[in-house]
Amino acid sequence: MTNRIWPHYCLISCIAFLVGCQSGSIEEATKQTEDPKYVPTFHADSAYTYLEAQVAFGPRVPNSVAHQECQEYLVEKFTRFGADVQLQSFEAMAYDGTVLNLNNIIATYQPDKSKRILLAAHWDTRPYADKDSVRTQEPILGANDGASGVAVLLEMARLMNQDSLPDMGVDIILFDGEDYGEPESYSELRPESSQQVYWCLGSQHWSNNKHEPRYSAYYGILLDMVGAKNATFYQEGVSRQAAPSVLKRIWATGHQLGHGQYFVYKDSPDIIDDHVYVNYQAKIPMVNIIEHEPTSDFYFADYHHTHADNMDIISRETLKAVGETVMYVVYQE
Repeated sequence: MTNRIWPHYCLISCIAFLVGCQSGSIEEATKQTEDPKYVPTFHADSAYTYLEAQVAFGPRVPNSVAHQECQEYLVEKFTRFGADVQLQSFEAMAYDGTVLNLNNIIATYQPDKSKRILLAAHWDTRPYADKDSVRTQEPILGANDGASGVAVLLEMARLMNQDSLPDMGVDIILFDGEDYGEPESYSELRPESSQQVYWCLGSQHWSNNKHEPRYSAYYGILLDMVGAKNATFYQEGVSRQAAPSVLKRIWATGHQLGHGQYFVYKDSPDIIDDHVYVNYQAKIPMVNIIEHEPTSDFYFADYHHTHADNMDIISRETLKAVGETVMYVVYQE
């Protein structure tokens, strides 16, 4: 995940449309978490296993063997968990001219339902450790930055296959090519006139080429870096502006479930991530649950885009806090 801040002037023209689609309050969210509707139990050990399995393939960098093997694993899992699975295959140009063979993985539950919720994460990993002091040209394992969000969604998929959803459908999209943006040192060489964004290639492609041309969703939730020990999730800027009622509902649900130490009622700046394109190109209000370290000069904790992003930093408790919260939001819909 990039730490580039998204300029406000790119957002303002779209905010009025999306905010107008929103309604709700913290009180409504609290009421829904107290509703007796059945919510399956999220198992952190299961999510941890799915995370570990992804990391075992090695760095899942596009065009690599590990990337292909992990793709097969993810498709097999979603298929076993009863989803209608499709690959959205496409080519994209990286910042350095490399042609990337990418695949968005789309898993659909209850495709006959017109009301839909979109859940997303990215499944690729960073091709270099550009924030590290050693082995900077080697790819990272991306245990948190990539695998954690996917692991939470796999556990949710397993549960949705076992326990019927409410009267709605759920689409899970694992975006590819999210983390192939320019290295830290490269940005200084980039022409100021260039408007091309080389991050979030999968969500950019999907937002302009939806797997169903008329596809829409009531709202979306993006999970990015949701597994680190003692992680804190602040209310990110694009999410506040584009999907305020959904954000309030998620945070209120997290607090109601006892996860307030993770879901912090403080603001963080706008960030370029997959939700930007889902919000402003696909016109689906989407919230980004993403770790923020307020003491850092780089938005994120110090493992970000380094070789320290491995299994050592992963916490079952954090996975449970996020997974349980999102499960309640979806099942209390």
